[in-house]
Amino acid sequence: MKRPQSRELPGFSELVEILAKMKSELEVKAFLEDLCTPAELEAMSDRWRVVQPLQEGLSYRVIAAETGVSVTTVGRVARHLSTGAGGYQAALKLIEQG
Repeated sequence: MKRPQSRELPGFSELVEILAKMKSELEVKAFLEDLCTPAELEAMSDRWRVVQPLQEGLSYRVIAAETGVSVTTVGRVARHLSTGAGGYQAALKLIEQG
């Protein structure tokens, strides 16, 4: 059975709204730590850690070796960078803006 898109998940829109309304990094950090398991936080952090090296054009294997993130995860992030919802690109723009 195909998994539903995130926008179809019950409660997803409310989570997005809550995160968008948070005023500080401390609020977001506390919310994510309460919401997610340590493994979920690690998985999300791993995915984010490979975004910039992918944008720089490093190979999957080099990124995996330098970060300790699996080649499979690197590939998944690369796929979403090119065909995803645009979230990684939006986040990268925020980083560039400071």
